[in-house]
Amino acid sequence: MDNRPEDGRFDENHWRAAGERIETLLDASSAGGAVARERAEQLVREVADLYGAALDRVVRMVDARTVDRLAADDLVASLLLVHGLHPHDVHRRVQTALDSVRPYLGSHGGDVTLLGVAKGMVRLELSGSCRTCPSSSVTLELAVEDAVRAAAPEIESIEVVAAKSESASGLIAADSLFSRVHAEGRSAGSWIAAPELAQLQPGEVGGFAVAGMTILACRVGEELFAYRDHCPACDRSLAGAVLHRRAGFPVGDAVLRCPSCRAHFDAVHAGARVDGDGHLEPLPVLVRAGELSVAVPVGVSG
Repeated sequence: MDNRPEDGRFDENHWRAAGERIETLLDASSAGGAVARERAEQLVREVADLYGAALDRVVRMVDARTVDRLAADDLVASLLLVHGLHPHDVHRRVQTALDSVRPYLGSHGGDVTLLGVAKGMVRLELSGSCRTCPSSSVTLELAVEDAVRAAAPEIESIEVVAAKSESASGLIAADSLFSRVHAEGRSAGSWIAAPELAQLQPGEVGGFAVAGMTILACRVGEELFAYRDHCPACDRSLAGAVLHRRAGFPVGDAVLRCPSCRAHFDAVHAGARVDGDGHLEPLPVLVRAGELSVAVPVGVSG
C-alpha cells in the first residue's frame, strides 16, 4: 500500500516510525510459529539488500557533492548508514549533529563541545546555564542525545562532563542528567513536525496545538522560541501574552508578559522569570529533515 499523499511526498513522522512497524509485523508473524517468523525475517533482509544494492549504484553514479547533499537528508542518511554507504566518518557526523542543536542551546545560555569519539562512546562537554535549567534533562535528551544518536546510530554510549571552569560551581552535575532521565524508565519525548510555527512574524506571539499539547511560540528577530502554555506564577494559560523590550536593554531583548498575573519571562533565555521566581518550560525548536519541528515531552499535555 502506498502511504504517500497526493503530492507524492512521504509523511515525515510516518517513515520515522517505519522500524517499529516492521518489528511489529515480524512479531505478528511469530503467531504462525518459528518457521513463519524466520521466513518473514528473510523477506525483510532480501528487500533491504535489494534496495541497498540499488542505493549503492546511485551513490557510485553521482559526484561527491551530490552524495553530500543526499547525506544531509535524514531519511536518505539513515539508509546510507544501514548499508555502509555514508560518506562521512562518525566524528564528522557527530560534530554536524551538535552544530545543528547549538543555536537552541545558545538560547539557554549554554553550549556543547565534542571532546572525542572512541570505541563506540562520545564524550561531550556541556557549558553554560542550560545545565541548571529546570528542563535540562529534557533539553539534553531531546536536543543533544537524540541528534547524536540519529547521526551516529553505532554510538553505544554518551558521556557528558561539565566545563572545567564550572566544575566547582555547585551546579547540577552535567554527567548525571542523562542517567536521571534513563533511571526514570521513560523516553523524554518525541519530535513533532510543526511547520505552522514558521508563519510567525518578528515580534509576534501565537498559540499552537502540537500533538495534543498547547504551546506558546514567539519570534524574536529571525529566531523562534517555544514554551509550554503555562505560567508558573499563576498556574494559568499564557494565551494573550505579548512581547516587550525592557527599557535600557539592547535590541533583541524580549520579555513575555503573562496576561493574567503580569509576571515577566525572558523569551530569549529559556523563559527565566525577570521579576521574581519561576521559569517557563522551554521546548526545543529545530529544523529536522528540512521541516520545522518541536520536541514534545512524554506525559505532558495541554
